Amino acid sequence: MRLRPQPPRRLRVTRSGWTLALVAVGLGLAALPTGNNLLYLLLGAVLGLIGLSGVLSEAVLRGVQVEREPVRAVAGRPARVGYRVRNVHRRWPSYVLEIGERDHPARAFVAYLAPGTATVATLVRTWPRRGVVRLEELVVATAFPFGLFVKELRFRAPQEVLVWPRYDRPLPRDAAAVAGHRPTPTAARAGRATRGEFRALRDYRPGDDVRDVHWRSTARRGRPVVREYDPEGEAPLWLGLWPGPDPERAEAAIELAASLAVHWLTRGRAVGLRLPHRTLPPAPGEAQRTALLDALARLELGASPPPPPPPGGGGLLVSTAGPAPGWPAPLAP
Repeated sequence: MRLRPQPPRRLRVTRSGWTLALVAVGLGLAALPTGNNLLYLLLGAVLGLIGLSGVLSEAVLRGVQVEREPVRAVAGRPARVGYRVRNVHRRWPSYVLEIGERDHPARAFVAYLAPGTATVATLVRTWPRRGVVRLEELVVATAFPFGLFVKELRFRAPQEVLVWPRYDRPLPRDAAAVAGHRPTPTAARAGRATRGEFRALRDYRPGDDVRDVHWRSTARRGRPVVREYDPEGEAPLWLGLWPGPDPERAEAAIELAASLAVHWLTRGRAVGLRLPHRTLPPAPGEAQRTALLDALARLELGASPPPPPPPGGGGLLVSTAGPAPGWPAPLAP
């Protein structure tokens, strides 16, 4: 959403501003009874400095437009929040701009923005828990030119941020064996190897099947190396999630489900997700990864029925509420 700042402005006096105001009051009190021209001259200079500060800060903010970029965040990880800042003035540059959210102290900073140009200012923010976060009000402020006052603009800029659950939890040792590289019926009848065609060697990742370790390369490189196989011929993996009523255990179950989904999608597997009230059909690739993590970010906790069983049985169930009909024994976080 592209926004152009509009009145009303808000003004906050800094410590330097209060000091200068006290100096002005002192000069005025001293000049009135004495009639000293030098004191009147100094008082006029101080008041002129205050007035010039207000005029210049208004000129800096008047030509500013801001566009908040889409935000992707993972719970507990620093997330980049970007703001595209444009100066639509033809002649007057903008100086010392701070951009951020009203409900958070972090600020992005732009020192100088030439007339008719744009830049992207970023800040780093961390959301501790997954879910849907609403960003409501945006703040653009400047202390230019003398740091006496901070003039700021506040305006509504509603945007929804999906905070994904963490997906780097250690996987249970039996997760790879349970999910397996189960071939489709067509591949099985054709006698195709259950691990598909060999693709390449790569470094070991947590959750890899120890049967895939290539020991000769591991010894030569001094670090674990595994064989990677082409997923062609593998049956889609259905992942079920029944988070249960306990909030802390439910969040741990969601993180485990996210870790399992990303683990298998990274390896080229088609993964589907069954939640108590929603189903995502199996698919491979980055778009499916985004869809699964978005669904887990939006998942609301509370009493819920078990997820529907996958077609043909099998799959992986992550549950804190016990076994579910049609699923194998559940994995618990």
